[in-house]
Amino acid sequence: MIRVERSLTVATPAPLVAEYLADFAHAVEWDPGTVSCVRVDDGEIDVGTRWRNVSEFRGKRTELTYRLTRLDPGRITLVGQNRTATSTDDFTLHSGPAATTVRYRATIVFHGLAKLASPFLKREFERLGDEVAPELAARLEQLGPG
Repeated sequence: MIRVERSLTVATPAPLVAEYLADFAHAVEWDPGTVSCVRVDDGEIDVGTRWRNVSEFRGKRTELTYRLTRLDPGRITLVGQNRTATSTDDFTLHSGPAATTVRYRATIVFHGLAKLASPFLKREFERLGDEVAPELAARLEQLGPG
């Protein structure tokens, strides 16, 4: 298992942050590894909503089907799966008087023979986390008043 965690603070109200993060199609805007992320069902975004996400990692493309598994005012969780991995993106929001702090935790569990690669990929996922944090912060700041 690989776990990468980052924290960022933005001057955007928590409800706007939550609404943005709950629509995983926005991942193309803040995740440099995401090539495309398209919703595969209709209706309002709620627990159970699904997206087809195509990402590029180390020169290879992979597709996962993500599902929104938790949608609370202070917590959004999405779980993506394919036959080689399960990826969980978990966002915890803490609202302050003038800002929202977002804790982003990505957890990747490899299946089958892919498990053997886990120890060698940790550094690459940490690097990706370093790229995601400022992109996500910039996008969330654009939502805020001002």
